[in-house]
Amino acid sequence: MATSDKASTRDRLLDAAAELFYREGVSLGVETLCRSAGVSKRSMYQLFASKDEVLAASLARRLPAYEERLAPGPQDAGSPRERILHVFERLEKASAEPAYQGCPYLAALVELKDPAHPASVVARGVKEWLLGFFRTQAEEGGARDAELLARQLMLVFDGASARAGAGIETLDGLTTATATALLDASGTR
Repeated sequence: MATSDKASTRDRLLDAAAELFYREGVSLGVETLCRSAGVSKRSMYQLFASKDEVLAASLARRLPAYEERLAPGPQDAGSPRERILHVFERLEKASAEPAYQGCPYLAALVELKDPAHPASVVARGVKEWLLGFFRTQAEEGGARDAELLARQLMLVFDGASARAGAGIETLDGLTTATATALLDASGTR
C-alpha cells in the first residue's frame, strides 16, 4: 500500500482499510491494518472507537466512486432499460479486472453476518440504493411488477458479482443477457 506523506492519518487508515478488507476480508487484525496504513494503534483509536468503525467508514468513503462506476451519469441518459443494462455492462467490465474480488458491500454483509454491525448498516444501505435504482428505472420503463423486477435484478447482480469475484464465472455478456431476458419478460422499455 503506497501512502502519501501529505495524506492525513485518517485518510491513510481508510485507504489501507478499503484495500485490505477488500483483498483479505474483514477479519484482519488491527496491527496489520495500522502497519499497512503507517499509523499507530493509538492514533487509530483516537480517530475511531473500534476496527468495526474503521471498516464502516472505509465502506462509506468508497460509496461515491462505487455509485459513479455503476450508475449511468447524466451524459449516459437513455431509456430506463438502457440505464439498467448499463449497470450490468459496468459489472462485466469491472469483473474482468485482475484484482476484482466481487462487490465489497456484499462481501462485508456475507462475512459479518450481523445486521447491527456498523459496516453491515453501510453495506445494506448500498444494496438498498441499488435496489431503489433498479425499481425506479423499472417503474419508469413500464415494468408490469417493478418491485419484483428490481429484486430479480439484484439477485443477478449479487450472484454474478459473487461468482466472478470467487473466480468461478466469467461474466462476458452473461449478466447483460440475463438482465435483458428479465427486462423483456417484464415489459420494461
